[in-house]
Amino acid sequence: MTVNKLEIIKQELKKTSALGLSMRLKLFLFLMVLVVVMVLGVIVVFLLTGTFTAGLGMNEKLFSDNLNHAFRSISKQYGQLSAQAVEFAGDLSISMENTLREKGRTVTDLQDHPEILEDLLTGEYQRALFSLQRAKSSGVFIILDATVNPKLENAADSRAGLFIKNMEPNILSASSPTILLLRGFPGIGRKNHISMHAQWSMEFDTSSAPYYRIPMLEATRQKLSLSRLYYWNPAATLPGTSEEVMLCSVSLLDSKGNVFGICGFEVSAMLFKLAHMPDSSTYTRLFCMLAPVSGNGLDTSGAMFSGGYSARSIFLQEQPLTIEKHRRFFFRYTEEGGNTYLGFHLPVEMYPRDSAFYDQKWAVALMAPAEDIKNSLAGFNFRLAVLFAVLMGLGIVISVFLSRLYIKPIIEGLDKIKSEVLDDASKTKIPEIDELIEFLSARLHEKSSRESQEKDLSSTMLNDFIKNLPTLSPAERAVFNLYVRQHTAKEIAGILCLSINTIKTHTKRIYSKLNVSSRAELLLLINMLKEAGREFK
Repeated sequence: MTVNKLEIIKQELKKTSALGLSMRLKLFLFLMVLVVVMVLGVIVVFLLTGTFTAGLGMNEKLFSDNLNHAFRSISKQYGQLSAQAVEFAGDLSISMENTLREKGRTVTDLQDHPEILEDLLTGEYQRALFSLQRAKSSGVFIILDATVNPKLENAADSRAGLFIKNMEPNILSASSPTILLLRGFPGIGRKNHISMHAQWSMEFDTSSAPYYRIPMLEATRQKLSLSRLYYWNPAATLPGTSEEVMLCSVSLLDSKGNVFGICGFEVSAMLFKLAHMPDSSTYTRLFCMLAPVSGNGLDTSGAMFSGGYSARSIFLQEQPLTIEKHRRFFFRYTEEGGNTYLGFHLPVEMYPRDSAFYDQKWAVALMAPAEDIKNSLAGFNFRLAVLFAVLMGLGIVISVFLSRLYIKPIIEGLDKIKSEVLDDASKTKIPEIDELIEFLSARLHEKSSRESQEKDLSSTMLNDFIKNLPTLSPAERAVFNLYVRQHTAKEIAGILCLSINTIKTHTKRIYSKLNVSSRAELLLLINMLKEAGREFK
C-alpha cells in the first residue's frame, strides 16, 4: 500500500508539472520582468529629467564656459589696447609737435619738408618700443600724413612711418622678445640694433588702408576726444605682408586740432590664437572668433580666429555666417551653401557709446562643426544604450543564478518527497518543504500502521471464520455453500426444496456460528479468503 501511495504522488507531480511552467522558469521570468521594469523605470526617469539630452547640456556648459572665458579675455585685451593706443597717441602727438616746434616747424609742414621725417620718427623709436612692450601687442605703428619723396608716382598712397614687430611666439612671456623693423627708415634699425623684417618696406602703402583713412577722416569731420576716435580695423592682410592682423588706429592731433597721422597697436593672428585658445580637449575642431556683426550674421572675412586647427581655412569663400537659434540649445551658424556650425556668441563693446564708430558691432563667438556635436551626442547616447544593455544582461545572469540558487533546494526537497524513504531525508533548510516532508512521513507511518492493524484484524477474523466452519451442521453447510455461490435466500429455498422460513432459520444459525451479522459481511469474508488464496471446506 505504501508503494502504491508513493507512485500515485509521483504521477500527480508529473501531471502537475506537465500542466504548466516549472517553478524555476516562473521565478526566472518573474525576476526578468522585475529587471525589465526597473530598467524601463530608469529610462523613464532619465527621459523626465532630461538625462538623454544631458549630452547637449554638458556641451552647452562646455561651450558657455569657454565662451565666457574668451569673452572676458578678449574684452580685457582689446579694452586695454584701446586705452593704451589713445594714451600713446596723446603722448606722441605732444612729443612730435614739440619736436617740430624746436625745429621751427609745425605738423602742417611735414608734407613740404620730407627731410625732417627720419629724424622725427627716429626720435620716437624708444617711445614706440616702450609702448609696444607695455601693451604686450604684436606690433606698434606710426603713420604720418607725408611721404619722403612726393614726386614718386604713388606718392599719394605712400606714407612715411614706423612699424615695429614683436615676433611670435615670444610676445606673450619672453623677457627678451625678438624685435624687427617692418616699416621705417633703415637708419632707425641700424641705430637701434634691430634687424629688418623679411617683408620690410620703408613706407606704408595706404592705397587700401581703412585703418589709416577712416580715423583720419573722422578726426577731421568730428571734434571728439581721442578716446572717441580710435578705430579697430577688421582683420586684414597689410600690403606687402602675409599675416592677417587687426590694427587699433588713433589719430594724431596737434594742439590746434590738425590731423597729421595715426598711430596704434597691432594684434596679429598668431597673438590672437595664442591668447584666446579654447579648450579643444573634447572637440578638436572647436574655435573662437572675434568678428564684425553684419546684419543677422558674422562677417568672417574680417574675423580673427583661434583654435586647435586652422579655422580660417574653412572660410575660403569668406561668406558671412547666418545666425539662427537651434532648438533650446546652441545657435546655428550657416554659410550660404556651405558648412554649418553650432555654438554661442556674445556681443562685445569695442567702442564707448559716444564714439564715432559705435555703430560698428562686434561679437565673440565660440563654435564647432555641427557634425562634431551631433557625433558627440550620438556617442553619449550610444554609451548610455550600451550601459542599459550591460545592465539588462547582468540582470539576466543574476536572474538565472538566483532562480537556480533559490529553486535548487525546493527541487531537492520534491525529489526527496518522490523517493520511497522519507525517514532518512535530510533537512532542506526550507521550513515549508521540511514541514511537508515531516507531514507526509507521519501520514505514511499512520497509514502503514492502520493498514497493518487492519491486516492483522482481517487475518484473525479469517482464521476464526475458517475455524468455525466445521461447526456447521450438514443442512447449514449446504445453505452456506449456496451462499458462497452468490445465491440469495429465496434461490437457496428453491434449490433445496425447503421453505423460506427454514432457510432463514439455517441462515441465522450460520451467522451465529461464524460470527457475522449479515449476508454482505459473510460474502466479504468469503471473498477475502479467495483473494488470500486460502481454501475452506
